[in-house]
Amino acid sequence: MSEFVTDPNLADPDGFYADLLAAHEGLSEEESAAFNARLILVLANQIGAPETLRAALAAAAEAGARG
Repeated sequence: MSEFVTDPNLADPDGFYADLLAAHEGLSEEESAAFNARLILVLANQIGAPETLRAALAAAAEAGARG
């Protein structure tokens, strides 16, 4: 497996964040959580490689532990 990327890698992070917020507009908290779950599964399918997905889970857990 190639090195897992944790450094910023989005060409337009502010634009993506704005798009993400727009996608949540008008959703209830429950609908927003369901949207996030679907988005995670779509992105996981795009990635595909189990070892990369495990590395992403570990990176997210570590980032959450740091606050």
